[in-house]
Amino acid sequence: MSHRARSAVSAALIVLACLLTPLGALSAWALYGIGDTARYEATMAPLAADADVRDAIAAGVTDGIMREVHVRPRMQGPVNSFVRDAVRSFTGTEAYRTAWEAANIAAHDALMRALRDDSEGAVTVDLATVTERVKRQLADDHMPLANRIPVEHTRITVLAAGDLTRLRKGFHVLEVAAFWLPAASVVLTLAGILVAVCRRRAVLSTGLGTALGAALLGVAIAVGRRLTLADLPPGVSPTAAGAVYDALTSTLRLACWLLLALGVTVAAAALLSGVYARHRQAGTEEAPAEAQAEGASRVRA
Repeated sequence: MSHRARSAVSAALIVLACLLTPLGALSAWALYGIGDTARYEATMAPLAADADVRDAIAAGVTDGIMREVHVRPRMQGPVNSFVRDAVRSFTGTEAYRTAWEAANIAAHDALMRALRDDSEGAVTVDLATVTERVKRQLADDHMPLANRIPVEHTRITVLAAGDLTRLRKGFHVLEVAAFWLPAASVVLTLAGILVAVCRRRAVLSTGLGTALGAALLGVAIAVGRRLTLADLPPGVSPTAAGAVYDALTSTLRLACWLLLALGVTVAAAALLSGVYARHRQAGTEEAPAEAQAEGASRVRA
């Protein structure tokens, strides 16, 4: 194989590997970060203490209670404030964190069933458990008619039904590719470097391509966040949804930074090794020239 053909094949393999690397990170995140119940639970658990999420929960539960409690118009404002304060206070307790974890596990199970099966309907978080506990707290605070508050299944939409079909197809592809894409990326990278005429240049290109792919994936995550918050169902808090999005994509964003750092490090190492090699070669070429000049001067003497 000629040098030109080897360079072309090497370039094609390295470009393909750099394209597959961010896709491999995305598929691995979908399978092991979102698809795994234990990791999902660990990701969502800290959100129980997030101020925006607590405000959204307090608003949802309060609205659900007020729809079922009939008070005089002039009393609606004070009762609404009293209930909201009670719910907001409850969101700082251990009982709330337990209810939050249980609701999220149920929502995750529903989400996985929706993505892996052909079930229809929106994926929601049921706030009935939170409402029941708030009802008890209001009764303990001697709120009139608190014991008569019905525990309705107030739900917060996590994923709208219209998005399921598109996301289901994408999730199936990512599940299958979670192992094969990273493996293919490594194999193609090694093959591209081995085939290259100048392997140092191939390593440099691989590092720069990996860094560029990681940067593009980071941009895609940011664009996805903006699109997600721009298309929220009515009544969903954008700040709370943003906190959830950031929590779910934290591992993927970390993978982006790691890939970016790896790519820059590999490229810098290849560049510095090239500079060192040229410097060393220049030194070895200067030594014989100096020896020849010294020998010529001795002959003249």
